[in-house]
Amino acid sequence: EIISALQRLPSVGVTTKTIELKPRSEDVQLSLSIISEEIQQYEFRSTEDVRVAAVEGDAYTRPAAVVEGGDPYFWNRTSKLPRGFDGPIETLYLTNDGDAPTEVTLSFKTDVRLPEVRQVPITAAIVIGVLLSYVMVRWVAPNVSNIAAATAKEAIGQPMFLLFTIGGALALVGFIYIPYNTFGEDVKLLKDSGQSLVMVLAILFAVWTASVSIADEIEGKTALTLLSKPIGRWQFIVGKFLGILWPVLLMFLLLGSVLLGTISYKVVYDARETANPTPDWQLCNAEMVSTTPGLVLAFLEAALLTAVSVAISTRLPMLPNLLICGSIYALGHLTPLIVQSSAGENEFVAFFGRLVSVVLPMLDHLNIQAAIAAGQPVPYVYLAWAALYTLTYIAIMMLLALILFEDRDLA
Repeated sequence: EIISALQRLPSVGVTTKTIELKPRSEDVQLSLSIISEEIQQYEFRSTEDVRVAAVEGDAYTRPAAVVEGGDPYFWNRTSKLPRGFDGPIETLYLTNDGDAPTEVTLSFKTDVRLPEVRQVPITAAIVIGVLLSYVMVRWVAPNVSNIAAATAKEAIGQPMFLLFTIGGALALVGFIYIPYNTFGEDVKLLKDSGQSLVMVLAILFAVWTASVSIADEIEGKTALTLLSKPIGRWQFIVGKFLGILWPVLLMFLLLGSVLLGTISYKVVYDARETANPTPDWQLCNAEMVSTTPGLVLAFLEAALLTAVSVAISTRLPMLPNLLICGSIYALGHLTPLIVQSSAGENEFVAFFGRLVSVVLPMLDHLNIQAAIAAGQPVPYVYLAWAALYTLTYIAIMMLLALILFEDRDLA
């Protein structure tokens, strides 16, 4: 069924046909290529009474639809009327009962029997995009790619990565069996708490890795040895950032997969605990898919704070880095409240609110776990604007990191 649905994807959508019928014409053929089981809705319009049949000669005995002049005939899956069609539809037969010519417009909206297969090409495109981005960096900037690969290998080999990944996975599995006492809304709390856990672990790992990989190398004179080779300082900074970001992405992929699996199982687990009928896989799939945009936004937030941590690590060691990044994380989520509270207050408070909103990142725009947990759909446009904002802020942080690192005495 999945393979068949994938093959049918290019053939579904909205199909509109228009045909002219002479007065008192019977069984006028209209070519069509539609599978009736894929029809989601259809609408027929005509100024005269028209009968539509799927078999020649059935216009008066078994019509699929009878269109009254000027009154459109509409059907969808929630309609009480019968669909009127069965099996593949190659030809429709239209009969004009009126004494005047008419123009008939037929509009069909179809979709594959398993709409969930649309996620397959989207996922494949994302995976190919990630691989192409790696190949592009490798081809355009080989020095940056080598530094990034060495940094990523070192970061993944650290015990902290294994500890956060295994600990986070065990915590996510444990969330399944925690009684949230929410009267059937446990899945929402699991989605909210799970996304927050994955994001916080990734941010902590990114800040810790940036301090170890950059600040410690500068203090230990390892960076001086590396920069003595034909490698620019900007290549060092960008390579370190990418080398930290790749393990963060890997952590999101691993923990995100565990989170989606726990959400899917939680739907079935709650149904069994409440003696409700076991839900079908489509419901589990819908809960998983609705969580994915939250994970994407959480990764964008982790990437943004990774850039901030890299910039700070060029001048400060681990402890100040953690404190500053923690403060930026807290203020970034409180920025809208600070701006709102500064309205109508004294000039100093208003200035501070505007300064915070301009200088610090608006992390609250990347943290919509509550809305996602409540089932609110996230438009692709919102994800695109969030990604553009994140990339812009990362570019600013990389420029700041280069400025701070350019005149740093490594000797």
